[in-house]
Parts: sequence; C-alpha cells; structure tokens
Amino acid sequence: MNVNCRLCGTGLEHLLVDLGSSPLANSFVSLDRLRQMEPTYPLKTFVCSNCYLAQVEEFESPQHIFTDYAYFSSYSDTWLEHCKRYVDMMIDRFSLSPEHEVIEIASNDGYLLQFFKGRGIPVTGIEPAANVAQSALDKGINTITEFFGTELARRMIKENRRADILLGNNVLAHVPDLNDFVAGMKLLLSRDGIITMEFPHLLRLIEDVQFDTIYHEHYSYFSLSTVCILFEKHGLSIVDVEKLDTHGGSLRIFARHIEREDEISNRVKQLLDEEQAYGIKNMNVYDQFHNNVRSLKYDIVKFLTELKLKGKTIVGYGAPAKGNTLLNYCGIDKDYLDYTVDRNPHKQKHYLPGSRIPVDHPEKLKNTRPDYLLILPWNLREEIISQTSFIREWGGKWVVLVPRIEVIE
Repeated sequence: MNVNCRLCGTGLEHLLVDLGSSPLANSFVSLDRLRQMEPTYPLKTFVCSNCYLAQVEEFESPQHIFTDYAYFSSYSDTWLEHCKRYVDMMIDRFSLSPEHEVIEIASNDGYLLQFFKGRGIPVTGIEPAANVAQSALDKGINTITEFFGTELARRMIKENRRADILLGNNVLAHVPDLNDFVAGMKLLLSRDGIITMEFPHLLRLIEDVQFDTIYHEHYSYFSLSTVCILFEKHGLSIVDVEKLDTHGGSLRIFARHIEREDEISNRVKQLLDEEQAYGIKNMNVYDQFHNNVRSLKYDIVKFLTELKLKGKTIVGYGAPAKGNTLLNYCGIDKDYLDYTVDRNPHKQKHYLPGSRIPVDHPEKLKNTRPDYLLILPWNLREEIISQTSFIREWGGKWVVLVPRIEVIE
C-alpha cells in the first residue's frame, strides 16, 4: 500500500523503525472485555525524504481515539509546575492583561488555563474528549468540545473571537491533518498575536532511543526544521524557540504572522544548524536508530528475565501510552510485571492494552512490597521516586529502561 507524507504529499519509502503490531496505546481494557479480542495495527514509522517529517500510518481517526480519553494532565505535579512557570513567563514577556484572550488547543482538563484564569486573563479551551472537557468545565474553564481545524476557526471568527495567545502543548503530534490544523491557527490568531507550541524533539527521540514515545495516537514526530516548513507553508514564521526538559526533551516554538516580518531569534538559527550537524536530513541517522532500538529491546528482555529467574518481584509505576509501546514491543506481560499502579482513577481497575497487566492504586505497593518498581513514565522519574520513597523501607529499587537500563537505589 502506498503511503504519502501528511505534510507535503511525497510518497513514503524510508522506514524509521518497525515496532511490530500494537493496540492503541490508550485503549485500556475493562474487566468485562478481558475475554474479547483487541484490534492491533502495524506500528511502523516512516521518514519523508522531502520534508523529513517522521510519521506513522493513520489506522484510526482522531474521533475514534480522542472522543473518550483516559489521559488527564492534572495528575502530574511536575507538569502542573511546568505549566504555571509558562503562564508566569508569558504574562511577563508579553505584558498580558484582562484585555487579551488566551485560547488553548487540546486544553485537556484545564490544567494550564486555570493559571491564566487565576491571573484574571480571559481563557477558552478547545478539547475534543468530552469526558476530559467536563473536568475543565467543572473548574469554570470555558471549553469548546470539538476538534480544532479551519472549520472551527472560521466559526469562532464569525463570533468575533481571535486569539492573542494561541497555544498547544503536545497536540501537534496528535493531528493527522497537519495542514488544516496549522491553517486554522493562522486564521484564529489576532494580527499581533503569538502562537506557542510544545512538542517532543525528534532529535532527542533519536539520540536517546526513545522508541516508546512512538504510538498510533502520535501521528507525527517533529524536528524544528520540519516545523519551520509546515508553519511557513501557512503564512506563519517561527521567531523564537526554547529547549525544554519535558517529555524527554521538547521544543517550545513562538510563531507570528509572517507578514509582520518580525526579527528571528538567534536561537532558531542555532538550533537549525544543530539539527543539520546532527544529520536530521541524513537517512543514515534514521537507519542507525532502528538498530539501536533492537539492541535496547534485547537488553531489556534479558535484564527482566534474569531478575525473574532470581525470584525477584517486579511491578510497574504508571500506565502511560509510552509504557504500553515498550511493553508490547518487548513482549513484557504478567510473567514479568505482576501489576502496575497509577494515580489516575480513570485507569485504575483496568488492564493495559495488549499486555493485559492490571492497573491498581499506588497504595497496593505498600501491601505487596515489590523488589523492583519499573517507572514507565521515565520522564517523571524524579517525581515518582519522591512519591514512592517508602519502598526503601524494604530494600525496594527503582528501574528505568529508556534510554538505557538503570537501577536506582
């Protein structure tokens, strides 16, 4: 079957990595569905030889994946603190006041907009998952329960709505129709408005072998070079960029209308040069990534097998999408992990897709006293170690597997 690039339409021929077949990473299995089959789909990632967008095939629509969603941003203290710092920075940097309007695309449960609202700035969230949007509405966050694109942007414009700050955190990867999405942002942005978007950096994904951040709900994976192509195609100019530690290494871009002819920060040029020097446009770099992923898989399976042969108990912490990619690709099931725990009650009393590992409340750790706690959302390792420091009472240890196997005592 021919697959074309969702940004530029070029036929995709270059494979980045093949992670086998996997269910949707957030399709948790309820008890009454345990005896039913799960749909699984090939999890192959390709790289466009023209615009260098890394991407997976679209097997399920966003409407199917995101209309009822299990991910709630507010359950991570680290992420909430990151968002509060962002809000403080934006208010300070752009002198925001109650006369400005902030619109967030994929606003989830109001995790970020609550901080703008608390500072007296009008906010609107756009969140397609009705169950998640309801949590935002319960907090008093004005929320539109729809998918964003040019159609919604035009309707909002007819209502005299424009965004002075238009933001989206970790949403760009979830959009199959990138051109319609960015064209919609162009329409909705006020004349002097600013767009900020945060997304995991493809360079860091490759460099740190973060294969587990690849799953069907993430349609695309971005370098700054590719995002510049995407935004310029729709009349938007990236004027600044910041490197972030979130999600294993992310970028935060700042964009404005291209016709404003704003001065471009030196940081944009420096990062583009860094990507070029790394080889972000060199297909040999992507070939090596595939080899590194396979090598890490062998190491992970060997490590866990040796622990189990020694009679050690291993349980997981967290039920993130990235964890499900790792478990399913490496063939890790209940023979390795007795269970996993998660603070999110929407995931508790369910089973992980594919591996069928049960998800429990974190209190269970104190009752079963496992030898090893495998941190699946490794990007939150410090927060999780702090929250579960009590495992040291019985000599418990933490384990992370990406980008390399590490045991923490």
